[in-house]
Amino acid sequence: MLYVIGVDIGSAFSKAVVMAGGEIVSHHIMPSGGNYRLTAEEVVKKALAKAKLSFKDTGYIVATGYGASNAAFANEVVTDLSCQGRGVSHLFPSARTVIDIGGQFTRVSRVNEKGKVTSFLQSEKCAAGSGRFLQVIAKVLQIDLEDIGELSLKSKNKVDFNTGCAVFAESEAISRIAEGALKEDILAGLHRTLAAKIQSMVERVGLEPDCAVVGGGAKDIGLVKSIEQSLACKLLLPEEPQIVAALGAALIAEEKAVQSRSVTNLKGG
Repeated sequence: MLYVIGVDIGSAFSKAVVMAGGEIVSHHIMPSGGNYRLTAEEVVKKALAKAKLSFKDTGYIVATGYGASNAAFANEVVTDLSCQGRGVSHLFPSARTVIDIGGQFTRVSRVNEKGKVTSFLQSEKCAAGSGRFLQVIAKVLQIDLEDIGELSLKSKNKVDFNTGCAVFAESEAISRIAEGALKEDILAGLHRTLAAKIQSMVERVGLEPDCAVVGGGAKDIGLVKSIEQSLACKLLLPEEPQIVAALGAALIAEEKAVQSRSVTNLKGG
């Protein structure tokens, strides 16, 4: 069996996918922390351990993401944009528009039938345009990040926010709490604000169905619902949206490993 690995070293989280025969064998997700080199090694070791494998069992490793250059053990580094497209296309062959809500930015891209990115737009360097926005607000409201989505769906009276800036939105959220607003109403209002930003990006790129949403922010079901309402369409949502770029990297790794093996066999023949 030919085992390959795709590893995505993101600004907030790192992910690794072990693949064989076009199927995911195991995966692991962990905070990136401050040392990307150690994190890259650790996340791969954890994924391999889940599959009861070690580094010597793998045929090819592709790294991607913000800290990909720190994965010194990788055979190759590929852009996260390319890996994300490949991963989405593998999971959803009908997808032509991809919304990636990451820890550092949000990106909207168009992909063709082969998963190749044909155009994209990335949010400005502001927390309000990324999953970081949700982390900031979760801290303000003193709730766990993973609880935001379900809690926001209980809202009966969404709070209106007057700003799209994370810094001012944080201050506004604190003011709303002091005024007696419910946490779920604050969260639902913030989801609507972030969804409006994403809607604007999608409109600029051009929405072509089907549309998929990936990245850590896609684990927030409340945000996903808000985006669906803004775009008036149903979004394709992976079972584990945070590993899609790592999956794409693993798919590329498998291609390279097969090509390398074929060349070796030809030379041997």
